[in-house]
Amino acid sequence: MYAIMGGGIAGLSLGLAFEKLGINYHIYEKAAALTPVGAGIWLAPNALQVLDHLGILSSIQEAGNYLDQIAITNAQLKPVSDVDMHPIRQEFGFTTVAIHRAALQAELLRAIPGEKLSLNKIFDAFQENKDGTLSIHFQDGSRAVADYLIGADGIHSGVRQQLFPQGQLRYAGQSCWRGIAQLSLGDTYQHRGIEAWGGQHRIGWSPIGPNQIYWFAVSQQAAGLRSAAETNQAMLLQRYQGFHPIVQQIIGATPNQQIIQNDIYDLKPIPRWYRGRVCLIGDAAHATTPNMGQGGAQAIEDVHSLVSLLRKHPAQEAFTLFQAQRQQKVNKVVRQSWQTGQLAHWQRGRALRDFVMRLTPKQVFLQQLIKIYRL
Repeated sequence: MYAIMGGGIAGLSLGLAFEKLGINYHIYEKAAALTPVGAGIWLAPNALQVLDHLGILSSIQEAGNYLDQIAITNAQLKPVSDVDMHPIRQEFGFTTVAIHRAALQAELLRAIPGEKLSLNKIFDAFQENKDGTLSIHFQDGSRAVADYLIGADGIHSGVRQQLFPQGQLRYAGQSCWRGIAQLSLGDTYQHRGIEAWGGQHRIGWSPIGPNQIYWFAVSQQAAGLRSAAETNQAMLLQRYQGFHPIVQQIIGATPNQQIIQNDIYDLKPIPRWYRGRVCLIGDAAHATTPNMGQGGAQAIEDVHSLVSLLRKHPAQEAFTLFQAQRQQKVNKVVRQSWQTGQLAHWQRGRALRDFVMRLTPKQVFLQQLIKIYRL
């Protein structure tokens, strides 16, 4: 039996894959309830290919909104890089889908039997038993016994902390606010994703459904700074007053209680993701900054890789092959995402940066995306 620690995107996707293959598993989630949380997420074609294999692509497409154009602009929405995603559709059969995280969660949960998910289970430690099994201890004093443990418990993974306590989180120097605006921007923006760069601040958005705009705003600041929840909207309206009026519309159409703030961290690449009968996946193994829209996608791609190997090899051999198969690509994504986040907030040389990006052939950007999106 596989114990999956964490009921986020990685854990639920792995549970669904195991369910499809008839592999015995149980998911343990620290939250007391899987209530709709978060804002939106962009699911890139590499994630969508896996969700297709898992049998939920059509429902994901129906619940979300596809993006045929993804642009980086300046604060006044003048394009710096504007990529037509139709060649991506021709290559893979679909483009990026923007969707509410709650809708994605609901689709993943739909096929997982309730008896295979335990809530309010905060991981404490695991220990190896003489018979080769693992005892998994929780903070409420309970325990579970499993043959293998998969750490899918996110960037602050307790499983990783026991396995590899030397792992280091890195603060990007930026904080992010996310929300869902109750707003329609009309047909012009219906299938577009936009990220506007304005030096110290940037903001991106896309529709995720009728009269729903998912947006994220990123600013450079020290870690741990928090504005009172009831003043988030007013603070952001002031901070982004120099941007295009659409930005004010989007922020102004978002209730304060639906604006979420998180500091941006990643995990400095660690040399190993597994030891013995324990293996890490998703953010627990390789948390990345959100600048390439690949955090959730790489977690879902992990599931495809690991499950494919488990079908052909014993578990511990599959863990070794899984790391060998995935680590180079993931580390590249982590590095590129970090660099993109820093590039977006250049205070000097912004005109040169934008000039170079405008001159770069769109085919170059498309080829880079195709490499990332291939499984």
